[in-house]
Amino acid sequence: MQVDVKKKSAWVRLSILVLFIAAAIYLVRFSPAQKYLTIEQLGQFIDAAGVWAPLVFVFVYAAGVCLFLPGTLLTALGAAIFGPYWGFLYVWLGAMFGASLAFVIGRYLGRDFAASIVGSRLKRYDDAIGRNGFATVLYLRLIYFPFTPMNFGMGLTKVRFWDYFAGTALGIMVGTFIFTFFIGTIKEIWISGRWEGLLSWNVFISLALFIFSFFIPKLLKMARGSE
Repeated sequence: MQVDVKKKSAWVRLSILVLFIAAAIYLVRFSPAQKYLTIEQLGQFIDAAGVWAPLVFVFVYAAGVCLFLPGTLLTALGAAIFGPYWGFLYVWLGAMFGASLAFVIGRYLGRDFAASIVGSRLKRYDDAIGRNGFATVLYLRLIYFPFTPMNFGMGLTKVRFWDYFAGTALGIMVGTFIFTFFIGTIKEIWISGRWEGLLSWNVFISLALFIFSFFIPKLLKMARGSE
């Protein structure tokens, strides 16, 4: 009897998770609200917050992660508003807050169901992820595995929260800094109108880092293959 109750509870929570994800995708992609979720509209909303803009941005970013808003849009917004350095900090905080929240949602609503259907073969992988959670999460973050699906998906696995948190915190730093530094530097030159700044070392370095970021996944795979 108790097993049936647990199974029913797992199904109910899974249904809530599926409905949540479906509603989030509908809201962002198909509902009238999508016209307010552009980089221009969000930028105006955050600018209007004044001194509270950084805090508002962090919450907007976190909510956007859970609602499947494109991470590149949110990151570019942070870099454009706050510049390359503060932008990096606020983007990283927002991404961490959103990633943690999505993980908790996935863990609470979907883990019991996932655990109940894992067969003996998949259980070995699930156990391995649980034992090597930090390394697994770090590697997937560095190869730019799709951000939001991974947040929810990791919640369904056996990985411990703090392993997930630490792997994410470290794994997204490189890509976040490169992207915000590149966008923020270009935006500063655009505002100043000093187009000779396009030939500065800051631009060359940010462009080189931006291009290099696309080779990180291949370099990591090569390193794993040589072990």
